[in-house]
Amino acid sequence: MTSTSQGVNAPASATTTPRGTNRSDAARDHLWMHFTRHSTYENGGQVPIIVRGEGAYIWDDQGRRYLDGLAGLFTVQAGHGRTELAEAARKQAEQLAFFPLWSYAHPAAIDLAERLAHEAPGDLNRVFFTTGGGEAVETAWKLAKQYYKLIGKPTKHKVISRNVAYHGTPQGALSITGIPDAKVPFEPLVPGAHKVPNTNLYRAPEHLREDAKAFGRWAAERIAEAIEFEGPDSVAAVFLEPVQNSGGCFPPPPGYFERVREICDEYDVLLVSDETICAFGRIGEIFACNDFGYVPDIITCAKGMTSGYSPIGAMIASERLFEPFKSGHTSFLHGYTFGGHPVSAAVAMANLDIFEREGLVQHVHENAPHFRAALEKLNDLPIVGDVRGEGFFYGIELVKDKSTRETFNDDEAERLLRGFLSKALYDAGLYCRADDRGDPVIQLAPPLIIGQTEFDDIEQRLRGVLTEAWSRL
Repeated sequence: MTSTSQGVNAPASATTTPRGTNRSDAARDHLWMHFTRHSTYENGGQVPIIVRGEGAYIWDDQGRRYLDGLAGLFTVQAGHGRTELAEAARKQAEQLAFFPLWSYAHPAAIDLAERLAHEAPGDLNRVFFTTGGGEAVETAWKLAKQYYKLIGKPTKHKVISRNVAYHGTPQGALSITGIPDAKVPFEPLVPGAHKVPNTNLYRAPEHLREDAKAFGRWAAERIAEAIEFEGPDSVAAVFLEPVQNSGGCFPPPPGYFERVREICDEYDVLLVSDETICAFGRIGEIFACNDFGYVPDIITCAKGMTSGYSPIGAMIASERLFEPFKSGHTSFLHGYTFGGHPVSAAVAMANLDIFEREGLVQHVHENAPHFRAALEKLNDLPIVGDVRGEGFFYGIELVKDKSTRETFNDDEAERLLRGFLSKALYDAGLYCRADDRGDPVIQLAPPLIIGQTEFDDIEQRLRGVLTEAWSRL
């Protein structure tokens, strides 16, 4: 605990806290940041402090402007500085600031549940609110387990997910996650989660790389193989993102989800579409399963529902999964204090109003090809191995040898990503993600409001930084 000569109510300046402490120092000494290597700041590095946002741009406490190429964290779909979203929060807080959904309801949650059910495909009309995506994934697995117990199939409890996929940090969601380094510190985790190959066509078996449809069929059949191996009577659900985030934006090959849906139906396994990132226009439609033409049994979502202006998440389930809970003494003994928070639900409604009023879904559909074309210009750089993604969601895989697709070893990736790229991209005025949870990639997921001017700007900034990175190698 620290103290200063100033009281806790002293006015904060642009760079100091109410106690008069330099904010960067206070961040280093008191703020435990998420997924952060804190040694960077203990050894004299300054914590970046973002103080303002407007449209597709953010500003730090030194007045420097950055293009937000990651929409905060795949979240700020409608852009920064939307006063109508802040106003929606204020109005709701004045009327009903908080009430839980434990045997009671409030108008904001009712209205939002109806709206989400209307947007969801098929018979997905039951909305269970959480405060984030990891909680939504956790909820979906718990529902799958209880559902099968209630219908007389109590041994169905296992789940299948993909290698390198990220599904959240709660113990169940972390078990579903396919990134070993993210799990080892917290083991033992929830048992019963098993992994299959992902849909990274660039790293596919060589004989399948030129035939995306054959690769999609091959990848889908690995799910059937895993269900058979574990025993169909023990598998409850398959968790898949429409476009896999971790590893660098792996789109589904043609026919992949069509075959996965058939497999799930054949083995009586629930298909969960984890759209924590992909929903709310990131790929195009409000729900990305609609972009790829499949109807899941459950959708999990969060992030873009409020454009990040207030935390909320949801599990949207098929009506048939709700049937066992309609009668008798049965209940789903699961919940969160702030799930479906009235302020967050009101903000989500206002955010979806923006989507409709400004045609953001159509804007993404119309502009996604231009975003792709701008990024694909980078293919002429020797360090760029693959540019992949859909909608406003892209990954650029970096390689040591373009012809052989040779990647960097761990030490080289450390020097490239953390030693150079992360800071260089930020210094170049572009906030995005340099990620090595799979092979080294740069990820981009800008606000959905941008267009050709920003596409070209992103490409130019990336070109400069990647050209320098190659020269340093």
